Amino acid sequence: MSLAFLSICDELEAAVAARNADKCAETTARVTALFLASAGSFSDDQIQLFGDVFERLINTIELRAIADVGARVALAEMSAQLAPVRQAPASVMRRLARYDDISIAAPVLSESARLTADDLIELAKTKGEKHLLAISGRWWLQEIVTDALLARCFPSVSRRLVDNPGARVSATGFAIVIAQAASDPELAIATGIRADLPSELRSTLLREATDTVRTRLLSRAPPFLFEEIRAAVAAASAGAEREMSRARDFPSAKLVIARLKKEGRLNERALLDFAQARKYEETVTALAELSKASVEVVRPLMQSLRSEGILVPCRVAGLRWETVGAVLNSRFSSGVMAPEELSKLKREFDGLTLESAHRLLKLWTVKSTSSGSTLN
Repeated sequence: MSLAFLSICDELEAAVAARNADKCAETTARVTALFLASAGSFSDDQIQLFGDVFERLINTIELRAIADVGARVALAEMSAQLAPVRQAPASVMRRLARYDDISIAAPVLSESARLTADDLIELAKTKGEKHLLAISGRWWLQEIVTDALLARCFPSVSRRLVDNPGARVSATGFAIVIAQAASDPELAIATGIRADLPSELRSTLLREATDTVRTRLLSRAPPFLFEEIRAAVAAASAGAEREMSRARDFPSAKLVIARLKKEGRLNERALLDFAQARKYEETVTALAELSKASVEVVRPLMQSLRSEGILVPCRVAGLRWETVGAVLNSRFSSGVMAPEELSKLKREFDGLTLESAHRLLKLWTVKSTSSGSTLN
């Protein structure tokens, strides 16, 4: 060992003998800097020697760590500096990872390669949500570890694991996530676009999902998964008898709209009221009338898994965005579209010219009339 290390060891002995935590904190910084400077060239015996020194420093600092913020900061700094180092003493890393103070434990839990799968499983079973969140962000996690994390059923942990491409998840783990996703739309969407989600579990997820979630999931599907997810959405929608596709009483809705038109009360306000009340037939029929299109043209646009088409008759009808947003949300029996998705559609709506909208609507009307069927 270098003379510098021997000198620091002498300082350590004096600090420990005097139970001087402040001096130990200063010595900790110096020992850590010395270790980091040459960690890659140390032998196992030298690393073990450093580990013994770190352990003695921690023991002394701990005497004041509960009541002294400065002592906890010293330990947190040690943790942050040693966590990325592959040669860091394993015993020291395990000790730091077990601290209840998350500022000390988090760097090691998130990054240290010295923690084994067994270490992580033990921590996942015994520590709290913040510790599990830190583990969930590691760049690589085996299925046995994610199983242990998911078994604790913290929604925040499930979301972080699903968003972590380096976290491998077993079928058992995904089953836990899917159960939670029934009441968590964001988790459902993030789970649905995971490439490693088994097909049968994707189908289960989509069967339980709302129409809003299905539509958003499809819009976020990566290209290599788009066809699989679209087929799963179609199957789930058919199996659940989608609200937007069930038998509808359009003849009655047409009578209502005709009466409003005759009385001079068919306007944007009436359409907004229908849409906000989720009166699907009246919304479709009123929008068709205001855009001078037919129900046979507007209804397929409302039923489509994609949202852009319905913007066309809305533009032709001269609607304000508040009404357009209500029309978009009225397509679903429950729930609303995500704010970010509505923002994206608003940008598309703002960029859609009246001339282009008229041209598209006229084209769709001609196709509908010539085919004698509704648009797909």
